[in-house]
Amino acid sequence: LGGKKPNTLSANVYYQRQTNGYTKSNDAYAAIDIIGANLTISRKLKWPDDYFQVSHSLIYQYYRVYNYGSVFIFSNGYANNISYKFTIMRNSVNAPIYPREGSEISFSVQATPPYSLFTKKDYSTLTDQEKYKFLEFHKWKLNLSWYTKIVDNLVLNVRMKAGFIGWYNKKIGAPPFERFYLGGDGLSGWALDGREVIGMRGYDDESLTVRENGNYVGGTIYNKFTAELRYPITLNPSATIYVLAFVEAGNTWTNIRKYSPFNLYKSAGLGVRIYLPMFGLLGFDWGYGF
Repeated sequence: LGGKKPNTLSANVYYQRQTNGYTKSNDAYAAIDIIGANLTISRKLKWPDDYFQVSHSLIYQYYRVYNYGSVFIFSNGYANNISYKFTIMRNSVNAPIYPREGSEISFSVQATPPYSLFTKKDYSTLTDQEKYKFLEFHKWKLNLSWYTKIVDNLVLNVRMKAGFIGWYNKKIGAPPFERFYLGGDGLSGWALDGREVIGMRGYDDESLTVRENGNYVGGTIYNKFTAELRYPITLNPSATIYVLAFVEAGNTWTNIRKYSPFNLYKSAGLGVRIYLPMFGLLGFDWGYGF
């Protein structure tokens, strides 16, 4: 977009539905519908150096819940998520498949309007459906990754991920959507409530996620730290294979009062990665959590 200027403009619209398999005429029927759209414009920066890029996004999501109280905070109702997201990133890695040097840094802020500050409603007396008719929150995320060549092609990769969800009104608190779920392979595409799935090897899916009343409700704060030692078996472009050893640590919390950065679950293990142009990157990891 814009001739020689390195700008990109992207847009998408989507619709998702999940049901419990019953027909609508059945009293046990339950479903979740999501209609969403977003518009993003990104551009490269020349300052502080050529590795920087910024993006601006407008996001809209409409959630409709039918008899699905086991997942959502309310069983029947709807919620609107209208937000703006700003992202700045820097990528200086020297190779896309097997980086030996460089770093990747990404910082983003997503925020909705503070609706409750413009009304005189007493939110402490409202139902959950009325509280979350229009979601309000601010979400901050930071991802860091460094690659260092130790000797020859032996590479150390150190990563850090962190996220925080805040709110404008204490009587409303954190939204039931957009939360962080930690544990497992992180490959789940199931994100019907806007959740962010963060993998952590050595544990079952979502097993390190905050629970309330026996249900996983997601965290509003999370930290995750990873160190990987990688060594290639072959760097042939038609079949790149490398092995790795890793240690990880992470946890989630529901609010800042419970936040304890040194109270982390830990794991260690081994893995292998195979990159084939026909299939992309394939991998297998074995981890032990302690």
